[in-house]
Amino acid sequence: MSLAYLKKLSQTYIWKRIFYERLSEPIHLNIIALFVSLFGSYRTKIDFDLVIRPQHAYSLLSVADQAKALGYDRVSIFEFGVAAGSGLINLQEIAKKITKSTGIHFDIYGFDTGAGMPPPQSYKDHPEIYQAGDFPMVFEKLSRLLDDNTKLVLGPIAESMKAFLEKDFSKAPIGFVSIDVDYYSSTVDALKLLTHSANNMLPQVMIYLDDLEYPSHNSWCGEQAAVHEFTEEHPMRPIEKHPFLRSYRIFKNARWIDHMYQCHVLDHAVRNQLTPSRSNIVLSNPYL
Repeated sequence: MSLAYLKKLSQTYIWKRIFYERLSEPIHLNIIALFVSLFGSYRTKIDFDLVIRPQHAYSLLSVADQAKALGYDRVSIFEFGVAAGSGLINLQEIAKKITKSTGIHFDIYGFDTGAGMPPPQSYKDHPEIYQAGDFPMVFEKLSRLLDDNTKLVLGPIAESMKAFLEKDFSKAPIGFVSIDVDYYSSTVDALKLLTHSANNMLPQVMIYLDDLEYPSHNSWCGEQAAVHEFTEEHPMRPIEKHPFLRSYRIFKNARWIDHMYQCHVLDHAVRNQLTPSRSNIVLSNPYL
């Protein structure tokens, strides 16, 4: 068991989450999970939510499989809202293990002001929850933990995004975006990444929206409002939840499932192949 895992278990909210999410699942699944934790492959551990931040593990494995099927050997992933950096380091560690499992490499980008949250701009930014200066970064300590494939991008997201919309990602398409910026205004800036040309993205970009759970979160403020408005303004890039993700997961009570969205890149070349590219599918009939 890793040191990071042990530190997680020392926090009260983790045990509360285990009680509500894990122990409410069928006992036989928890018994099987114990054996998987000891003897299972990394892919199986992801299936059983045995990796710290399962939303990251599920998303990175999903985009790695998607990239491999399309003939890529690299994919780009983004975290908006780095703060103390535990999420970014977690992405880095998961990426290494998925690379060993799939052969797909990851370029990781973490966006943050470096000085905590900026001032809220309106009620849409949930000033009743968040305020300027929340979640500052200790840059010196965090930067020492980053490997060569992980880049910190410091400054206002709106300013940083200008250069990234000019960057060529065609060899390592955008595959996953984690948004943990709390504000509506900052989410609007982060989602501009998804306006990049289609050849710079996977056909389905996985998205994790972090700030959805508080009672005052709603569809007219915060990250949800930004996502809804983005979809209205960009009909060829709709963002929506995967409606059947919960039914595909072994452990169905996990909260992270409700945070998962996808951007469907409808103008991607893969989605516009109108001429046959394979032999026809023929269904069997057991009654014949």
